Amino acid sequence: MIHRLLSRLPLILVLVVLAAGGAWAWRANGTIELAAAPPRRGPAVEAIYATGTVEAEKWARIAPVTPGRISEIFAVEGDAVKAGQPLIRLDDREASARIAELEAKAAYWKEEIARSAPLLAAGYRSKEADQKARSEYNQVVAAINAARQRRTDLIVVSPMDGVVLRRDGEVGELAEVKDALFWVGAPRPLRLTAEVDEEDIARVRVGQKVLIKADAFAERILEAKVDRITPKGDPINKTFRVRVVLPDDTPLLVGMTTEINIITKESPDAQLIPATAPIDGKVFVVENGTAQSRPVTIGIRGRTMVEVLNGLAADQLVITAPPTGLKTGDRVRVK
Repeated sequence: MIHRLLSRLPLILVLVVLAAGGAWAWRANGTIELAAAPPRRGPAVEAIYATGTVEAEKWARIAPVTPGRISEIFAVEGDAVKAGQPLIRLDDREASARIAELEAKAAYWKEEIARSAPLLAAGYRSKEADQKARSEYNQVVAAINAARQRRTDLIVVSPMDGVVLRRDGEVGELAEVKDALFWVGAPRPLRLTAEVDEEDIARVRVGQKVLIKADAFAERILEAKVDRITPKGDPINKTFRVRVVLPDDTPLLVGMTTEINIITKESPDAQLIPATAPIDGKVFVVENGTAQSRPVTIGIRGRTMVEVLNGLAADQLVITAPPTGLKTGDRVRVK
């Protein structure tokens, strides 16, 4: 195979030389055809992109403090609830039986203390026996209080006034301590919580305008403002949490995911050229059929267009995507 390749090498070299010569002749004698257009006027916006989730400003994730099987459900989505109002009761039959057992023991020791009082006074009962009875009684009373607290913990209550935003779990299901059974919060105001890359967070300020896009409202661009920026970032994900307050008339609902653009700079009437046009602070323009380099000052940079602060006249034809190797003086023709 190597022998075949070596035998064809002179032919390959000849073809390469001919191709290079043809390209040189085309550049030397021909005209480069390329796209060009004058700058246009329009709004220029510099923004930071992130994704966010709609939340209630005040809300709570509610889980049981002890595991148990769901016995009763007292509230559903949309119900208004008060702080301390029961939401779910877990099966408390075992806890109630334990309390009844301890109460019976407490009644026994209480009667024992009452019976031994006259015997103690008459000297027929020792102080040690009386103290033991009282100690047993006090221990049972303490155990009753603990058992009653455990039974109380089987009732999941709302920690705040609000509306049931979501409920999970059905009667008969086993609820673990890690399981969120309810989300309760105030229906208004709502906010967006977004994670912004640490490289961009220095440009984010409280009060900046935020443009919001949600799949549920694909034809609408919603507006809001940056409300808070967490001072401590996430070193694992390299992000900072940004809170965006939503107006009371927002159509967004709790739990929706959105795309947001935080506006860091905005110019309503900017001179714009394609983002592919400037190279190293210069652009090429077409003058008298030739390419001419012009230094420009770039302002706001967008994904497709950039703002030119100075260096271009309004009627100059800007080469939108200069080819590699283009030089001042090269003959060009606009497509």
